[in-house]
Amino acid sequence: MTIVDCAVYDGGVRRDGEVPLNRAYDACRADNSSWAWIGLHEPSMEEFDSVRREFELHPLAVEDAVHAHQRPKLEEYGETLFVVLKTAHYHEEEETVEFGEILLFLGSGFLVSVRHGQAAELHDARVQMEHQPERLRCGPSAALHAIVDRVVDEYEPVLAGIEDDIEEVEQEVFSPVRTNSAQRIYKLKREVIEMHRATAPLIDPLQRLAEGQYEIVAPEMHEYFRDVYDHALRADETVNGFKESLTSALNANLTQVSVTQNDDMRKISAWAAILVAPTIVTGIYGMNFRHMPELSWPVGYPAAISAILLLCLGLYVYFKRVGWI
Repeated sequence: MTIVDCAVYDGGVRRDGEVPLNRAYDACRADNSSWAWIGLHEPSMEEFDSVRREFELHPLAVEDAVHAHQRPKLEEYGETLFVVLKTAHYHEEEETVEFGEILLFLGSGFLVSVRHGQAAELHDARVQMEHQPERLRCGPSAALHAIVDRVVDEYEPVLAGIEDDIEEVEQEVFSPVRTNSAQRIYKLKREVIEMHRATAPLIDPLQRLAEGQYEIVAPEMHEYFRDVYDHALRADETVNGFKESLTSALNANLTQVSVTQNDDMRKISAWAAILVAPTIVTGIYGMNFRHMPELSWPVGYPAAISAILLLCLGLYVYFKRVGWI
């Protein structure tokens, strides 16, 4: 049930009908014009055992393919290449990136793809590739390019979604509405870091494929891998730009919060000073000393009230002028 698709290609054309595993194995051994692409989804070690024995895959690579949770990489085991890719899908509402993995075994006459997670669908890449028989004649390295190209292309809508959210955060930070965007910034930064872990390690493997360091990769595919390398490099540069933007947004947000708190403290201090004025006056005349000439004045009470009002008004005008209120 873990086998998603099993196909044999003869001279760049897919054989009609369903191909069982044993016939796919026979096709790989028959001649150089035929090769097989076997696609699996989250197989167990027991389910993967037949493929491992048939293609003599390295136990360490098989363990990585079954358990996943690997960083993007390209390793060489004898005459077989082992490639790990991180797939990504952006959920706009939750502002989260869902990651998956595709692990590929490329050998003479075969390509085995192991998919983990939902964000790693390869059906469209297979269909698109099957409409280009001239490229399929290059062998399994053509399928490797189709998969890598699809994975890297799917980074673009993810980065576009993150960019939109970063722009919204920047508008929030400098908005007159009092909000604290620190939590949202940290959340986006976490997703950007995860994207960096998907793009950055992929640069070196793609460069090696583009430079033709592996004989198993058809020379005709080198220029195609150079194109994917350029796209991956641009995606990684975009991710690095996001990291800097979010760091700047976080610093600006902290500065805005600090400025807002200072404004609040100034306002509180100003109103406290205004309220101190009547407290002083009423405190003096509330001491009830016998010899206070003002107590016997007919205008004493109106004068005290007037003094309080004048002091409060004077302080209010002053604090308003200096911007504390």
